[in-house]
Amino acid sequence: MTGRDHPRRRSSEDAWIITAPMALVAVACATVTALVAEHPVGRWPQAVLLLVLMVVAGLPLLTLVVRRQTVGVTLAELPLVLALFFLPPLTVVLVHTLASLITHLRHRFAAPKVWFNVARVAAGTSLAVLVLQAFPPLEGVGPRTWLSISAAVGTFMLVSMTSVTAVHVLLHGWQAGWGVLRSTRTVMLTAAINVSVGLIMLILLRSSWWSLLLLAALGAGFALVYRSYAQFFRQHRTLTDLYELTRAVVESGQSGTLADVLIGRVRALMQAEYATLWLPAQGRHPATLLTARIDDPGLLDMAPVPQELRDKVRETGRTVAVGHGVTTDGEFRARLTQQRVKDAVVVPLRSGPVVIGTLEVANRLGDGNYFTSADIALVETVAAHAAVALENSRLVDRLRHDADHDTLTKLPNRRRISAAVAEAVKIAAPGEVVALLLFDVDRLRQVNESLGHAAGDKVLVEVAQRLRVCAPSSALVGRAGGDEFLVTLRLESAEAALELAGQLREQIRDEMVFDALTLDVDTAVGVAVHPEHGSDAQALLQRVDLAATAAKAVPGSVQLYSPGLESRSLRRLDLAGDLRRALDDAALEVYFQPKVTLRDRRLVGVECLARWEHPAHGTVAPDDFVSVAEHTGQLGRLTEFVLRESLRRSRDWSHGDQPLSVSVNLAARTLTDQHFPALVRDLLAEYGVPPQRLTLEITEAGVLDGTERPIPTLRSLRDLGVRLSVDDFGTGNSSLAQLRRLPVHEVKVDRSFVQGMATDPSDLAIVNAVVTLSQQFGLTVVAEGVESELTLELLQDIGCEIGQGFLFSRPLPYERLETWFGAQVDPETVAAGELPRLRVVP
Repeated sequence: MTGRDHPRRRSSEDAWIITAPMALVAVACATVTALVAEHPVGRWPQAVLLLVLMVVAGLPLLTLVVRRQTVGVTLAELPLVLALFFLPPLTVVLVHTLASLITHLRHRFAAPKVWFNVARVAAGTSLAVLVLQAFPPLEGVGPRTWLSISAAVGTFMLVSMTSVTAVHVLLHGWQAGWGVLRSTRTVMLTAAINVSVGLIMLILLRSSWWSLLLLAALGAGFALVYRSYAQFFRQHRTLTDLYELTRAVVESGQSGTLADVLIGRVRALMQAEYATLWLPAQGRHPATLLTARIDDPGLLDMAPVPQELRDKVRETGRTVAVGHGVTTDGEFRARLTQQRVKDAVVVPLRSGPVVIGTLEVANRLGDGNYFTSADIALVETVAAHAAVALENSRLVDRLRHDADHDTLTKLPNRRRISAAVAEAVKIAAPGEVVALLLFDVDRLRQVNESLGHAAGDKVLVEVAQRLRVCAPSSALVGRAGGDEFLVTLRLESAEAALELAGQLREQIRDEMVFDALTLDVDTAVGVAVHPEHGSDAQALLQRVDLAATAAKAVPGSVQLYSPGLESRSLRRLDLAGDLRRALDDAALEVYFQPKVTLRDRRLVGVECLARWEHPAHGTVAPDDFVSVAEHTGQLGRLTEFVLRESLRRSRDWSHGDQPLSVSVNLAARTLTDQHFPALVRDLLAEYGVPPQRLTLEITEAGVLDGTERPIPTLRSLRDLGVRLSVDDFGTGNSSLAQLRRLPVHEVKVDRSFVQGMATDPSDLAIVNAVVTLSQQFGLTVVAEGVESELTLELLQDIGCEIGQGFLFSRPLPYERLETWFGAQVDPETVAAGELPRLRVVP
């Protein structure tokens, strides 16, 4: 990000606006002094000595950086006090101005700064000697002399601080000027001390010139102590700043504001104009280039140092420094000069042996200041702390990302989507709903079991990619878990959500090719919307799950949530415990529906159907309690109960000279039980029923799931002699050609096609095709749902062999079935040992 716009920063060349008036003041005051002083110039030997003292005293003992400029704390007031006492006024101006010129030229300051400081010193000294002329002549070194010299030096300091503040305000604004004013306390205190020491030196010199030797020794020692103290002060301040920076970096790494805190503090710590953090792209983290500049409150997305220098640091893994103080790679000097960078230090950020980025500082503040070896070591120390904090920050970010995203598909997970839905429902938008679309991938379990989990993972990744591409840009696509994907967004209505769900389902159902394998993947979709179906995220997620479960009952469908789904789900949950007790107490019943040959209406068998009359809920639909049995582990017990009851009745009918076959429905999950064929064999032996008299019916979706998973169980059952039937044929996506590879004997045409034969030519054509092709494959065809004489005649015309339906009989309990036998079966056919023929068809 970048800071807000600022007024144009003035160039240092504009300092002439202050320099020129200062020069005029110096000339005017010097002229007046020359007119009023009795001896304005003279004493040149003493002047040379004091010039040397002034140049030496001009060496800074402590440097204060204010914005882009430096303020030096020196001992310059000591020789000035002596000069004011011993030299004529204009000689003082000349010597002090010349000493300032020599000092600033030695520091190689820019010309505008040199002339400003020379004009400042000239104006301040000229005004100081003019003020001194207003006092009585200096005689002796008593308090009157102290007052006069202090007033003169104070005048000089006032002019200096005023001019420095003015030029900072001119070049850098009021904030910079205020910074200079805040530093005057230290400067004025040092000046007061220097004046006091100078007056003491004056007293000693007036007592004896030999004291000059003692004063020189004392001054040298004082200077050394002062420098040592200043160095210690700088080190203490650096350590304090480094400690504060390290603590701030650690705290910001945890809060995710590392870059903002780091580079701003590094720039201040190193007293640099620029500080830059560069992180190349890594994984999901994009490349980062952020710079803190002294005059900008925000961060800039640019840097004064060329990219080639960073690349070299990253490649070599070592620090690169270019500048007057220290240079490691001189080839970059010309390039930095073109960028108006006088010096720069670029330090690698390391994570173990790997360089993950760079930390750099450029342009040490102050014309005479440059980065030194000690500064490089300090930047490297900061970089080490920053690299650790950065890695920790990325680790925390990675953990947060992983906590909210699925590792396989990289999509947001259920937790992240729940939070997004919770936020979305808080914002009321008239005319809009928050829609949740839950996509459940069909037959993923069969893919995992047949082809391995790697293939299943590829299917999930492909579905995720298609949803991400096909969903609107405003939608949040995530993986709810397992084979379920969630899409949430704002739409106009529930109808729009249903339409979008259908469109997405069609767009993602295209075949998927993995190597030499081609898979057809379909989804069932549940839809729920806020506020119609729930006021919070938890309720919406629960209800879209119910809608998706309902959609799975009709493969490939889209189901909108309705309250009836929830009541049915709650009812199933309530039935879980009751089903176990019902199986323990044999509270379930088996009903029987006759199967009849259509040509001569002979009774060939019965289909055995489980029924449950619940004491509280009444009649429970088979789909409900079979689903409960599957989810509670009771499916095996339920299947065994129906088999036992069916085989027992088949044995009884055989003893009564009625050799009817029995058909039992199997759930698709039963075919995954490798022990099931053995159970069938044992039950057939236990009840003494020939295997060919037992038919096991499996739904088309269960036996034709596109995998080889059910084949071993089907072959084992066929080897026992049991007949196998494909139930509800035509409702799935399989074809008759797929039946050729299955060991089945019978095909049952779904009732939805049979019942529409009389009114829909398409249904008639479908049934005709099934009958014709099945007979060519040597399969018996059974038509379900025969309910009218017209349907019966049509089935006879196309050659269908067997039928069952309400035209013959509804499913009946055993006792009523015996009565039905007596009323409908022709006794002559029973006595002759033939298959029983129905006397009258109701």
